[in-house]
Amino acid sequence: MKSLATCLHTVVKEGYTEDFKMTEQGLESLQKHNNYGPEQIQIVNFFRFEGQSDPDDNAILYVIETSDGTKGTLIDAYGIYNDPKVSKFMRDVETIKKRNVKN
Repeated sequence: MKSLATCLHTVVKEGYTEDFKMTEQGLESLQKHNNYGPEQIQIVNFFRFEGQSDPDDNAILYVIETSDGTKGTLIDAYGIYNDPKVSKFMRDVETIKKRNVKN
């Protein structure tokens, strides 16, 4: 995928419509307001993006499915600007897959 926006558009069309954010309670779905621990989610895909001219633009898109069937995404910076809470949470997730996606 060439850009974060293109990739996000593609996975939303595939049904990954929930937006997630990290909180002190875990991974929170912004629309449903449910919280999930690392044992309750799996990363079904992820994509890294590098800024063309600015390393501050490095990002990673996680495509997530939860134990209750919620499907959505979480975006974080990677490299020195990543959110340490996201990094720690993702290290505790047991299922992380990478699959090829055509755009």
